[in-house]
Amino acid sequence: MPNTTTPLLDAELAAFMQQDGISLTLGSCSADLQPSIGRAAGCRVSADRLTVQMFVSQVQIAALLAHVRETGRIAAVFSSPATHRTLQLKGRDGRIEPCPPEDRALVARYRDAFAAALEPLGYPHSLIRTLLAFPDEDLAVVSFTPLEAYSATPGPNAGRALQVGA
Repeated sequence: MPNTTTPLLDAELAAFMQQDGISLTLGSCSADLQPSIGRAAGCRVSADRLTVQMFVSQVQIAALLAHVRETGRIAAVFSSPATHRTLQLKGRDGRIEPCPPEDRALVARYRDAFAAALEPLGYPHSLIRTLLAFPDEDLAVVSFTPLEAYSATPGPNAGRALQVGA
C-alpha cells in the first residue's frame, strides 16, 4: 500500500494543477468496471499536498459521482491547452463533499481563466462558458489522496509513472 503520509506531489506539480486555464477532467468506474467521465471547474491542492479537491457539477457528472461513492476510484487529468502538458493522478479514496459557499469564487475564476485560455486556440468564449455553466447550488467537491501519478503528455514519456514527492 502506498504511503499516504508523504505527499506524492511536489510543489511544482501542485502549482501546475491549480494554474489558470488548465483543463480538468475526472474519470471513475463502477464495481463492474463501467466507465464514467466528467469535467471539473476548479482544483485545490491542500497545503500538505496530500489531498486534491476538484470542484464539479453534481448534475453534469452524476454517473461519475455515483461511481466514486460506490468504489472510491478516481482518476484526474490536468492538461494545459496551449502546450498539451498533461498529468494524470489516480486515487482509491474518492469522496464527495458539499462545496462551501466561499469556494464559489474559485470556481468563477476557473471558468473565466479556462475560457480565456481557449479563446486564442479558436474556441468561442460563449462555448466554453456554456460547457461550464451550472448553478452555484449544484457545486460539489470530489476529494481524494493521489496514490499514483503519470505523465500523459503526448510523446515518448506518455504513460510513464512519475517519480515525484517532497
